[in-house]
Amino acid sequence: MSLQVEKLEKNTAKLTIEVPAEQFAAAMKNAYEKTKNRYNIPGFRKGKAPYQMIKQMFGAGVFFEDAANEVIDATYPDAAKESGLDIVSRPSVSLEQIEEGKSLVYTATVAVKPEVTLGEYKGVEVQKAKAEVTDEDIEAEINRVREQNSRLITVDDRGVEDGDRVTIDFDGYVDGKRFDGGKSEDYPLVIGSHTFIDTFEEQLVGKLVGEECEVNVTFPEEYHVAELKSKPALFKVTVKEIQKKELPEVNDEFASEVSDFDTLEEYKKDLAEKLLKEKQTAAATANENKVVEKVVENATMEIPELMIDEQVNGMINNYARRIESQGISFKDYMEVTGMGIEKLAEQMRPAAIKNIETRLVLEAVVQAENLEASDEAIEEQFNKMAESYRMEKDEIKKMYEGERLEQMKQDLAVQEAIDFLVAEAKLAD
Repeated sequence: MSLQVEKLEKNTAKLTIEVPAEQFAAAMKNAYEKTKNRYNIPGFRKGKAPYQMIKQMFGAGVFFEDAANEVIDATYPDAAKESGLDIVSRPSVSLEQIEEGKSLVYTATVAVKPEVTLGEYKGVEVQKAKAEVTDEDIEAEINRVREQNSRLITVDDRGVEDGDRVTIDFDGYVDGKRFDGGKSEDYPLVIGSHTFIDTFEEQLVGKLVGEECEVNVTFPEEYHVAELKSKPALFKVTVKEIQKKELPEVNDEFASEVSDFDTLEEYKKDLAEKLLKEKQTAAATANENKVVEKVVENATMEIPELMIDEQVNGMINNYARRIESQGISFKDYMEVTGMGIEKLAEQMRPAAIKNIETRLVLEAVVQAENLEASDEAIEEQFNKMAESYRMEKDEIKKMYEGERLEQMKQDLAVQEAIDFLVAEAKLAD
């Protein structure tokens, strides 16, 4: 294998790799072994036709794609290492020469880790995030707990009110005809939740149990069903049940039921302490973010497009995994939302750039200040992982050897950089 490296603009590079004809020929033979069952040749049982016979019938090109993939997979990692470049993206591969009896030549265009020029990073000034607990905060938390401990009471002496949970039957029509998904029975709906389109819920206010009514709405322009977009619709609705939410009174009895305290005063004091800890943690995180953002703002770098594309693809894959972990097909989710991969990628691009800039700057601070993960920090990380995964620490350590261990050390060093920047920063009150 021979390699040529050409550095391009905007932190990209092109590797030209030439693979000897003998290696490509061997890959052609391997491609034949893998694919020979696909071909029906008169006079031969399926999968038994000789290599030369298949080439004669279909041309040598039938093996090119599989052979090229094998050769590229086998040679690119060595070429990337030999190039000496700090490659930060998957290669964009292009075949330059592929012909039987000749060497295979391909190019791999890659993103190279950009150089970062740090601006001011020690002693940056930012507005300090404060951690204070107000009476309103405590009241909001109590109301949240009241909501959790509420109960539904069936009412039949009044009409529907905002906030009620109603059970309804409905039958929907567009252009005088029923449409798919427009009919349901015993459907639970919270008035004011804006679960339904347009003013559907508002038009049920005042209706009594057993009352039938007509609700007129218009589907939104961005509705996920194309044939219903912007269409006016008529729903015939029957209110079958009205339930109101009853919240518990805030008193000593309430405090004893929702906490380990006998009095409301003790409960409120405990809430204040817990909320303060939460706010202190949030404030510390906010201060970290402000400091890091300021340091990133002061730095300069040129990020290659391939590196951004790589980050965006990773974010989309993570997003898809989160959706599917909820038992929802990502493909179905995209169809229902009408999003599209291109639009999703466009939305994620600013965050991807920010993530890249932040990581590059923090790694530059690590290098500038000669920071590294301490043995104690590494051991603590292993302890946390063992507890999280419910595994023995020694088992975790066996999983983190070589490159994985180095990556973990680098991640810990980046956290050291964050701690260093915050310690050096000037937090103004």
